[in-house]
Amino acid sequence: MFDALHCFLAVVDSGNLSRAAKTLQLAVSSVSRRIDWLEAEVGAKLFVRGSRVVLLTDAGERFVPRARHLVAELAEAKAAVTAVDPEPRGVLTVTAPRAFGRRHIAPVLGEFLHRYPLLELELQLNDDVVDLAAQRVDVAIRLGPLPDSDLLATWLAPRRRIACASPTYLERHGTPATPLDLLDHRCMSYVSRSALACWWTFEGVNRNKPLQVSGALRSDDVDFMLDAAIGGAGVAHLPSWLASEALVAGQLVALFGPASQGLSVVTDGIHAVRLPGRSHPVKAQLFIAYLREHVGTPPYWESALAAL
Repeated sequence: MFDALHCFLAVVDSGNLSRAAKTLQLAVSSVSRRIDWLEAEVGAKLFVRGSRVVLLTDAGERFVPRARHLVAELAEAKAAVTAVDPEPRGVLTVTAPRAFGRRHIAPVLGEFLHRYPLLELELQLNDDVVDLAAQRVDVAIRLGPLPDSDLLATWLAPRRRIACASPTYLERHGTPATPLDLLDHRCMSYVSRSALACWWTFEGVNRNKPLQVSGALRSDDVDFMLDAAIGGAGVAHLPSWLASEALVAGQLVALFGPASQGLSVVTDGIHAVRLPGRSHPVKAQLFIAYLREHVGTPPYWESALAAL
């Protein structure tokens, strides 16, 4: 597989079987046989081959980024098992959204550094999407849908939002029985460059389109929205990873059913992403594996809600 993928990418980059064969120091027939094997393996034609030039098919175009990921992953796996130094060392740079990083990463870094005492960790909390290559970041925690890119993504948890309000607010304004009742309540809006248009979407409600809620309070900081909701400022639609502690403590009340269920839509996921082909991937892989172990399946914040 590794050799066939190398041949495939060499042909893609050169646009010609002969040039690819020369680059790989192989016979043209050997390159052709490996391409044939790969096409049989994936079950699709990857090239339209002419006498002088080869062109990617639609399937081949779609396969190119995956092939590059596979080659990078295989190379990293080989480097990991053949590394001379078994003890990871050096600086690992991680970036994460501010609220998520404070709650779910910072508290467990002590144990990670205890496991790997030769590592140094630099954690950058930033709500903007960071360019990993430009900022020389090893691992980024991303919340929400991932655009197509060359990044290698590891799933950590689903992201689910819960409509909730404080007992004080509900005493003053009543408890909405259905999501449509929110149109008559004070709802807090999240406004930022990364805000999702579907923030106030509920399964099976309003044809699965966002509700046009309104209220007197808007913010670009989810921690602020959490505190304001606890203080009775209005109804909030918060990620479960953010609201779980307040719900368990009774500071907030989940609307429209148990906090572990309700009508909230699982819209996307929480991922750890990294660049393929970095010179020291082992540190990033160790950190991501540790984070997955810490979060658990299901995530520990969802398990806490299920116990209510």
